[in-house]
Amino acid sequence: MQRSIVRLAIGAAVFTLFALHSAGQLRWRLLDRIETFTYDARMRLPAQAQSQAPIVIVDLDEKSLAAEGQWPWPRDLLADLVDRLFDDYNIRVLGLDMTFPEPDGQSPSRLLSRLSDSAVGRLPGFAAASAAVSAQIDHDRRFAEALSDRAVVMGFVFKQSVKSDEAPEQGVLGPPLFAVEDAVDYVAPHGFTGNLQGLQAPSGLGGFFENPLVDDDGVYRRVPLVQAYQGRVYPSLALSVTRAALGGAPVSLLFDPPAKRRSLNLEAVELGPLEIPVDEQVAAWVPYRGGYRSFPYVSATDVLRRSVEPGVLRDAIVLLGTTAPGLLDLRVTPVARAFPGVEIHANLIAGMLEGQIRKKPSYYLGLEVVELALIALLIGLLFPRLSPLAGAGLAAGVALAVVGGALLAWQLGAILPMGVPVVFTLFLFLAQQLFGYFVESRGKREISRLFGQYVPPQLVEEMAARPQVVSMEGDIRDMTVLFSDVRDFTSISERLDARSLSDMMNQFLTPQTRCIQQYRGTIDKYMGDAIMAFWGAPLPDESHALNAVRAALDMVAAVQALNPQFEARGWPAIRIGIGIGSGDMRVGNMGSEFRVAYTVMGDPVNLASRLEGLTKVYGVPIIISEITREALPSDWAMRELDCVRVKGKERPVTIFEPLGPKEELSSSVRESLARHRGALQAYRGARWNQAEAAWLELARREPERRLYGLYLDRVRQLRVTPPPVDWDGVFVFKTK
Repeated sequence: MQRSIVRLAIGAAVFTLFALHSAGQLRWRLLDRIETFTYDARMRLPAQAQSQAPIVIVDLDEKSLAAEGQWPWPRDLLADLVDRLFDDYNIRVLGLDMTFPEPDGQSPSRLLSRLSDSAVGRLPGFAAASAAVSAQIDHDRRFAEALSDRAVVMGFVFKQSVKSDEAPEQGVLGPPLFAVEDAVDYVAPHGFTGNLQGLQAPSGLGGFFENPLVDDDGVYRRVPLVQAYQGRVYPSLALSVTRAALGGAPVSLLFDPPAKRRSLNLEAVELGPLEIPVDEQVAAWVPYRGGYRSFPYVSATDVLRRSVEPGVLRDAIVLLGTTAPGLLDLRVTPVARAFPGVEIHANLIAGMLEGQIRKKPSYYLGLEVVELALIALLIGLLFPRLSPLAGAGLAAGVALAVVGGALLAWQLGAILPMGVPVVFTLFLFLAQQLFGYFVESRGKREISRLFGQYVPPQLVEEMAARPQVVSMEGDIRDMTVLFSDVRDFTSISERLDARSLSDMMNQFLTPQTRCIQQYRGTIDKYMGDAIMAFWGAPLPDESHALNAVRAALDMVAAVQALNPQFEARGWPAIRIGIGIGSGDMRVGNMGSEFRVAYTVMGDPVNLASRLEGLTKVYGVPIIISEITREALPSDWAMRELDCVRVKGKERPVTIFEPLGPKEELSSSVRESLARHRGALQAYRGARWNQAEAAWLELARREPERRLYGLYLDRVRQLRVTPPPVDWDGVFVFKTK
């Protein structure tokens, strides 16, 4: 529980930092860059559909400049271009991605005007002749006539700042959409550069083509559809062209709920039947369809020379712009580092007509904070329960879920957070890993230092996962203790030199230790040829008695498997005796100020040590106490050996030899156990003849089993020296 709380606290700390960023209180430029990077990556996905809107770009390219002359062109040439587009190619709308704030400097009418002010102008008849031809040679008038009564959208530029030495206004603006009557956070410029009154008035349509909302990295991702200037709202070039293509459809703002006309509730711009999603600044995210030339391009000179296939331009929405490098109309976009500005308008127009403008919901930041909170909670709760590799898989899965959800929303037309939640997940994973390494790993290393030589590795892992249950302080627990000893070790050691004896013991103790640790046992100490181990500490073990008995059986089997190898090396075969006791005992660090050991003490410990010694008396490899027997499953078979009173104890103890699950016993063993039980009952009832007959039959069948001979000797002695009348059948040992 404590580890989970600490993990959740780490998640809460990291969450707070990221939530402050999302709320705008502590902006991290790196996170902004990562989020825009993921947005740009989504924009570059190959699934963008080709536009079906009839949009064509008439390009003032290098070919046109080479054929018709450098820019700016004479306006009579532009008038010819407009005439060709409407009269010869029958286009629907023309949008001019340029502005005309000053008179045409190349118009002959200007030369005629200058001559009128000179000596030439005072010549007889000059004034009359000048008046007669001025209208025919005025390029601006010619251009205005070409614009008149045609769906031509004139471009203009708003100024976001005005220098002290320049006029805030130049030329005139196109007509506004409506007056400012709401609390929307419009982009509010301080001036403009418009068109000549004589050029703007014939058209009657206009739109700004600059973008004051370019991101900090210079990338064109969103464009305002309107700006507010001196209490009136004006459309962008793209919005005005789209409106003209729809026959002059009305424009209004859509709020939810309608009564709350403020940026927080702004949902879309309504353009006739279209609803165009916008943000709080009435800006739309440009739906780029691909890289450069995602729309058809035709050269302006080819239009002038009528060399364009008529079907390319018929009923098309045409934008007049430039890609010529010398005119520098190139922008940085998510899909290309050098992208023609006129094609940005084309993408926006196509997105509006086809309903492909994506929506960044008003609850975007709230959703981001909720995502972060859920991720922090999920990782904080699950991480303590997982291995480092599984924890990495969890973090990767969360990150993939965030990415998958954002991509699915993208396909459905919504822009959801991706970069910040993914970075948060990775950052939180790193913080959790570092905590685990520097804090929890230190605890694991300490536990390993204390218990690693005695406790099986899986227990060390469990203790590290639950350090609160591990204590070195003294504690009384229900446990099981095991003592093991090699029979006749003194004679064995006399037959071997020191080096061989050491090698032999190492090969003996290794599999013995493995058997103990396999069943979650803790090695208390090695005492030469003897082993002391216990179950139930440092971690509790509800099956401590069963695990100890299983380990003991495996230890006996391991010795039997070793003996052929020992004999092959000229070493003597060995046998072991094991005593097991269960009950309440004290466990913890015990010793003196000079040396402390983690060990167990108590009456069951002393009894187990005595039982190990009794294995030699009864000729069996394992003896367990009656308390251990009661803790074993009922389906385990036991051979009751005796009821004894060992030295130092007043209360008699019934002792048993464990044989394993009953279902694994052969029929002959089952029969022997039944005969032995009957013999014990007769023995304790002083029916010597019956007991002797049963054990004689058992001894005939199993002459190697010392137990039967032991009882036959007792029966003979008790016939000679009968026990007292109140005899309880208990055998008293006078020595250890």
